[in-house]
Parts: sequence; structure tokens; C-alpha cells
Amino acid sequence: VDRRLCSVRRACTYLNLPRSTYRYAPKRLTDRQEQLYQRVIALSWHHPRYGYRRIRALLAREGWQVSRKQVQRIRRREGLKVREKPKKIPRRGISTGLPTQATHRHHVWTWDFIFDRTDNGGTLKMMTLLDEYSRPSLAIQVERQITGAEVLRVVEQAMIHYGVPGYIRSDNGPEFIATTVQQWLNDNRIKTIYIDPGSPWQNGYIESFHSRFRDECLSRELLLNLREAQVVIADWRQHYNEDRPHSRLGYLSPEDFIHTK
Repeated sequence: VDRRLCSVRRACTYLNLPRSTYRYAPKRLTDRQEQLYQRVIALSWHHPRYGYRRIRALLAREGWQVSRKQVQRIRRREGLKVREKPKKIPRRGISTGLPTQATHRHHVWTWDFIFDRTDNGGTLKMMTLLDEYSRPSLAIQVERQITGAEVLRVVEQAMIHYGVPGYIRSDNGPEFIATTVQQWLNDNRIKTIYIDPGSPWQNGYIESFHSRFRDECLSRELLLNLREAQVVIADWRQHYNEDRPHSRLGYLSPEDFIHTK
């Protein structure tokens, strides 16, 4: 066609191609649309584990009027799809003697440990403390080792800042079942809920938090030493509490959810 050896009509007929398709020229994006396009890409690169719903929530927070389909279309065009994780086989287990789901703030707290390593091979032991109702991270204590006394110090500081919980749920780790810890909790009228041995799914809230923590922070950051780990993790905890949209909270951050109550 470009060399004028045949007409457009004949070429389209031969290729079984509608002439409207041949003559179609995509519309150029407006400046506003281009800004939105680039913002979706930037947020997706900055938060590689966020899907299009969470990216849209961040855009809405910035004042953008955008549908989920628009965000999904842009991300798909740029190949910005979150890698799917293999499905886990559901574990069987019956929780007995556990309280009902938390119905208000400070009804049930949950705590546990998660481990990682610095770049030089040193162990990082992190104690995490979470409110099961409003989901804020009440504390992430990062040390090389954490004793029962340190556990109590972290909980005491959280109680001073947030209030006193009715229950604390945990596994049967030695730091949590220590006599001094149980006595201290009893003195403060805090009931303990110990899950069955080998049943982490009974402590689902903290397990889910650990999954996000590892996926969005620990697996992304190269932690050179203990001090750097403490700073990086403190920054992520602040982001989690104040900015990160939480799907179970209507895509509000834990802090925003608390302020709506």
C-alpha cells in the first residue's frame, strides 16, 4: 500500500481486515491521563506486592478519581502483575476454649516471634505485638536475643501507650509460658490464650501480619546490621500503621480505621 502497488480496499479485502481497523489511530492521552498513567506505574514499582485494588486505594487517598478497571488496565498494559503464590493446602484443626473474635479495640492482643538475618549472618529476633480488632502493629522489638523480661518490658510500654488488653493470644514459646510472664499478666488481670502446639493457624492474625511483614519489608531490604534493621523496620511499621491500605479494614490504614470509630 505504501508503494502504491495496490489500493487500501484490495489489500484489506485480501487480508480480511476491516478498513476501519487499518485507518484506526489511537487517541493521545491528555496531560491528566498521562499523569495518572505514570502515577500508577510509580506506585506499582514502589509497592511491588500491592495489587490493583490497593494501588487504587492509594490513588484515591491522593485525590485521584479513578476506577479499579482503569488501574487494572494500566497495570496489565505495563505488565505490572503481582506474582501469584502457590495455594496452600488448608490445615485441619479445631480451636477449643478460645474466645470469640475480637469485638472492640484491646479486646484481644496477639504476640509472636519472627526471625531473619543481617547481611553478615547475624540473627535477628523480632517480637511482634498486634491488636486483633483494629490491626495496628503495637510493637516490633528487634534484637539479637529477647528474654522473658524483655517481653514484659515491650508489653508494659505498649499498655502505657495504648491501654490494657483483655486477652493475649500466643503459642507455647518459652518466653510466653514463663512463670514470671504468666504471673505478671495475671497480676494485671490479662487472660492468656495459648494455642494448641503445632497449630499456628489458631493465631491467624499474627501469622497474616508476619506474611505481610516479610513480603513487604524483610524480603525487600538488605539489612547490614542490627541498628539498620531497627531503623528500617521502625519505618515500615509506621508505614503499615499510618499509610498502608488494609483490605480487612475497607482499605483504610489501621490508624484511619481507629479514627472512624
